[in-house]
Amino acid sequence: MTATATRYLYLARHGEAESEEGGLTENGRRQAVLLGRHLRDRPLTVVHHGPLARAAETARLLGEQLDGVPLHASDLAGDYVPHVPERDELPADCADFLLRFVEPVTAEERRSGRLLAQRAIEQFTGPVAGTEDRHELVVTHNFLIGWLVRHATDAPPWRWLGLNHANAALTVIRYPPDRPSAVLVHNDLRHLAPELHWTGFPPELRI
Repeated sequence: MTATATRYLYLARHGEAESEEGGLTENGRRQAVLLGRHLRDRPLTVVHHGPLARAAETARLLGEQLDGVPLHASDLAGDYVPHVPERDELPADCADFLLRFVEPVTAEERRSGRLLAQRAIEQFTGPVAGTEDRHELVVTHNFLIGWLVRHATDAPPWRWLGLNHANAALTVIRYPPDRPSAVLVHNDLRHLAPELHWTGFPPELRI
């Protein structure tokens, strides 16, 4: 029987960005460095990151705070819509709101997002082969973090919607071989200075 060990999956949204296509703001650069310092004592084996500038720059800056941890660009950590629900999947009281949110997603974006989301689950989740626990960081975007959190909790596919993540916030999921996956930390901002908290959130959702 093949031995398996626990995976610890660290998920971080990129730092505050100038725009969807641009790099980080000064606040975003500070967030990335502070996140890296927070993680420098963790036994990370790899940092996966999305290909867009804001995720790649975040990974580079935090990677400079780590000791020789390799960076790996991956489309699976990119910015895409993982699942577009049908009306009959959704609670009646919020179906109209959620369907309006995903309405702009094109047919091609739906197809490619669905495939990438399934491959992300295969790549990033579950126990790992061998006897050594593995700690991996994925620097990514809001939607994928929501998708992986909802997967870890066995929530229905549509439930990635409504899971929001602040810039450079940290979420950690544990995948042991002998028990259910567990979300150990969600949206943790303790490593950031107070003035860097909750960027990426609309004002009414900041607490």
